[in-house]
Amino acid sequence: MRINWDVLGISASVACAIHCAILPIFLSALPLFGWEILHNPWFEGGMIGLAFVIGTLTLYHGYKHHHRQWMPVMLFASGFVFLVAKEGFPENSSLHHLLLIPAVVLIIPAHFLNLRYTAKARKDIKAV
Repeated sequence: MRINWDVLGISASVACAIHCAILPIFLSALPLFGWEILHNPWFEGGMIGLAFVIGTLTLYHGYKHHHRQWMPVMLFASGFVFLVAKEGFPENSSLHHLLLIPAVVLIIPAHFLNLRYTAKARKDIKAV
């Protein structure tokens, strides 16, 4: 069984977006039970670290072994700058949320583009 790293990266990015945007609405009662997962800096750092590792491995593999296109790498790097920058603001700050939007809008398409370029490169190799 092969792991499709782009699909994993897209899934991790979507999970992060859901965590950051929707999860607080549904889980706002967790502090009543003593759970502080929503505002836990270790959890946030872990999610960002996971996104970085998966994204970097995926895009490096696609670039190095398949397509040699810089666009997915540049999109991911730009999105990741926004993702890290948002951590400099309090979670209830509008800047925190405004920086999250371009992060997601750049990171997810980076994975889709990498997936497309990789599939095209594989198809071109099979045609030869």
